[in-house]
Amino acid sequence: MAKIRLGFIGVGGIATGRHIPTFRTFDDVEITAIQDVNVERAMKVANELNIPEVCSTIEDMYPHVDAVVVSTPNKFHASISIDAMNNGKHVLCEKPMAMSTEECNAMIEAEERNGVKLHIAYHYRFMKEAIAAKKIIERGTIGDPLVVRVKGLRRRKVPGWGVFTNQELQGGGALIDYGCHLLDLAMYLMGDVRPVEVSSSTYNQLSRTNTVNEWGHFNRDSFEVEDHVSAFIRFNNGASMLFETSWAANIPEDENHISISGAKAGLDVFDMKVNQADEDLMTTMRIDYIKVDEPYSRLQAENFISAIKYNTPLTVKSTEAKEVSKIIEAIYLSSKEQRSIRL
Repeated sequence: MAKIRLGFIGVGGIATGRHIPTFRTFDDVEITAIQDVNVERAMKVANELNIPEVCSTIEDMYPHVDAVVVSTPNKFHASISIDAMNNGKHVLCEKPMAMSTEECNAMIEAEERNGVKLHIAYHYRFMKEAIAAKKIIERGTIGDPLVVRVKGLRRRKVPGWGVFTNQELQGGGALIDYGCHLLDLAMYLMGDVRPVEVSSSTYNQLSRTNTVNEWGHFNRDSFEVEDHVSAFIRFNNGASMLFETSWAANIPEDENHISISGAKAGLDVFDMKVNQADEDLMTTMRIDYIKVDEPYSRLQAENFISAIKYNTPLTVKSTEAKEVSKIIEAIYLSSKEQRSIRL
């Protein structure tokens, strides 16, 4: 099979820092074109990385590519991805999938109608801890998941670059930028579950005060997105999730945490251990080594390319990514209306 011709729509930090360097390591991929609203930046990236085509419009890119990577602000994920799929192009779209469930549905419809691949870049699924946790759960070690605890917390690390604090372009703050990764991974580990009720609160008080921030400067007076979220989520199988995420929490240190209490045992994902009990003993089994030979960025890219070339299953299915967006949408609505949201 000929090389897959890959184009990039949006060449900000996530594209130049992760996706482009990763895809350049594949012998069967050729990066043939890029496009960005900042033409000067697009020209600079193309010159530095020897990419042949700098396209003034997205439509100009289509004759040069078989697939595209969409790494624009969240507001444009749906419209750009749908247009690319309608032109027969496979799509790797940065997370979150879209700004609303309605947009997600439109993306899935375009994927199915055009017979192309739509992969959402929830890269936490490709981390070695996630791969090991999935194996442990699929072996039946912990039984059916009952209660899941999720924390994605940073201490005073509001992103001071890009458009991360722009409500119109991003649709939110800490939740839609960072917490969505932990939310997606937790749901992936739980199996085939659907959210049925969400109750939440969102906050942005801390980031509007004149306090230290490790990740650059931002306009505190116009800070309009949330920096902290807490939520309780019920699922269709009776399981529940305690969820919290923050850019700016008053905590001793950053924390990535997923723990799953199952019917037979419990599992901690990032400080990996299995917690069990029987008639006489309570035991904790620590996982000392996880054999995963490639970094998550390459595993993610490899999954996308394999799906295109060999029709292998995508690790992140668009229908699953939609469920994450459905929860995000409900969290924001629940906090706004100060009530539980039934889905």
